[in-house]
Amino acid sequence: MTFDGNSLLAGFAVSTVGLGFFMYGKKQGRPPQILFGLISMVYPYFVGSPGWVFGIFAVLFGALWLSLRLGW
Repeated sequence: MTFDGNSLLAGFAVSTVGLGFFMYGKKQGRPPQILFGLISMVYPYFVGSPGWVFGIFAVLFGALWLSLRLGW
């Protein structure tokens, strides 16, 4: 991970949203939200570009939406 301001801000934003989903999933006993939250908190450490961080987040969020839509 690079330590420029944009990358740090993008990682912080995505990780904060991931923490919210993790806490919600843990409280409600919802495995899809727990998994999404964990992945969202961890992967920004390994991705350097803010564009990639937000792009991967969008794909993960779409996968979460689809899994919930299918009844998980």
